[in-house]
Amino acid sequence: METFNLPENPKVLIFDIDSTLYTCPEYAHEQIDSQIRHWANLNGYSHEGARNMIADFRRKWASEHNGQKISLGNLFKFFGVSIETSIEWRKSLFDPAEYLHRDEKLISVLTELSKKYYMICVTNNPVDPARKTLEVIGISEFFPKIIGLDTCFASKPSKKILEAALNEAETVLGEKITYSDCISIGDRYDIDLALPVELGAGGILVSGSEELCDVLPKILPCTQ
Repeated sequence: METFNLPENPKVLIFDIDSTLYTCPEYAHEQIDSQIRHWANLNGYSHEGARNMIADFRRKWASEHNGQKISLGNLFKFFGVSIETSIEWRKSLFDPAEYLHRDEKLISVLTELSKKYYMICVTNNPVDPARKTLEVIGISEFFPKIIGLDTCFASKPSKKILEAALNEAETVLGEKITYSDCISIGDRYDIDLALPVELGAGGILVSGSEELCDVLPKILPCTQ
């Protein structure tokens, strides 16, 4: 766990979903690999050949961008796969119910956090599969709004997505919300945290729901 630029009196918690609100490497891997396999099938590549092409592109991208990572949605655009196409693939290629289960400890932690903070999810998955993930874990009620890949047709890191989250918070809370009122919580610094921290938000880097449950109650006051 690492923290970045935490505000003294945050009002909004912006959560990533995958590998942040659950800990399941198999499901996290399948979400990526199922899309690569599908892309390979459509183009007549072997699955292993497609994986190597994606891995090579990631390495080249990192070497040219100071070690930064790139999301699969943004990566696929360089291979002619639009965000709109990525959205359709993600709606049908994987099912969270095959991998995840209800998380009572996380439910308890979010119950307390929800008493003080407005909480919203920002994800690179479309809203529908993201909602299904939250429902399987048992935490959907804490996140009435999800900003997904099909909300702004952009993949994190994207200022457009973050602005949508802030606008939603302003609507619900009835007051002006700035980045300094927010904390972004995720498992990937380059994708989930770097941009919001650069814009003035706080950041908390976690390795999954287990660490999240352990550290958030210690970092964030959970009472009214």
